[in-house]
Amino acid sequence: MLLSFMNKEQLIFLLRKEGFDEKIINAFNKVKREDFVKDNLKTLAYENIALPISESETISQPSTIAVVLSMLKLKEKQKVLEIGSGCGYVLALIAEIIGEESDIYGIEIVKKLAEDSKENLKNYSNIKILNINGNKGLLEKAPFDRILISASLEEIPKEIFEQLNERGRVIAPIGPGFMQTLTAIKREEGKFVIVKEIPGFIFVHFVK
Repeated sequence: MLLSFMNKEQLIFLLRKEGFDEKIINAFNKVKREDFVKDNLKTLAYENIALPISESETISQPSTIAVVLSMLKLKEKQKVLEIGSGCGYVLALIAEIIGEESDIYGIEIVKKLAEDSKENLKNYSNIKILNINGNKGLLEKAPFDRILISASLEEIPKEIFEQLNERGRVIAPIGPGFMQTLTAIKREEGKFVIVKEIPGFIFVHFVK
């Protein structure tokens, strides 16, 4: 019996059916997910599932990433930080959405993943990867218009909030245990306001 796997066209159809913005759809269409997964998993690249990229980290399922990108409310020429950038797939999608004149930074604590992501993203001159601990953000490049934390935590560190521009927003999966709520928090007149919460997600845990 031959196994049948989803291809890119089928994934794009699924994301469009779920009502995601066309800019997000176009980004998924342009970026080759198979370039960001292990060789032995390339046949699964367009399945709507998370896939392992190391012993402790995964590349999130495409529909989850699409939700995150929607919550970010990305615009052209923004400065964006992703903490826990893994293999670099989400950074590539962000770059396609906000264009070449944007500044994009990824923090990845796992050295091998940081090195691999630099290779994966070598054609994106506006993306910089740092192999450091992201628990205090990236103060030397702050402020940011958008900050994405791609690992679960119970509370966002104050240092990261303070690196947001006015009207900037941070997205993070917040919650204990194995189930989190994707949470969008916006900075307005110096205050931090929750603008959206979507429960029922599972992310790897934030490394402090």
